[in-house]
Amino acid sequence: MVRDTLYFGRNRPSGEAVREAEWRRFLNEIITPRFPDGLTVVRATGQWRNANGHIEREASEVVTVLHSGDPTARSKISEIIAEYRQRFDQEAVLRERTVTCARF
Repeated sequence: MVRDTLYFGRNRPSGEAVREAEWRRFLNEIITPRFPDGLTVVRATGQWRNANGHIEREASEVVTVLHSGDPTARSKISEIIAEYRQRFDQEAVLRERTVTCARF
């Protein structure tokens, strides 16, 4: 089993934030259909260094998904990242991947 944790910044380069309704729509239309068996969303505040060397601080959403790690699941994660970057003009989405053991 694989755990992918994705960090979605909510600030756009224009200075405008991704609105709550926009985030919910993205979660409902893009993420949930790809992983309908379940996921966890945690609201966070993060910081990172942009391409110009400036420290950015922003509200973020952290999404954790447990999946098989097969090529289809990996592709779905990549699709989510690409769509968020394109839709909200993001420089990056941080992806943290680890092999894990889990059971219910």
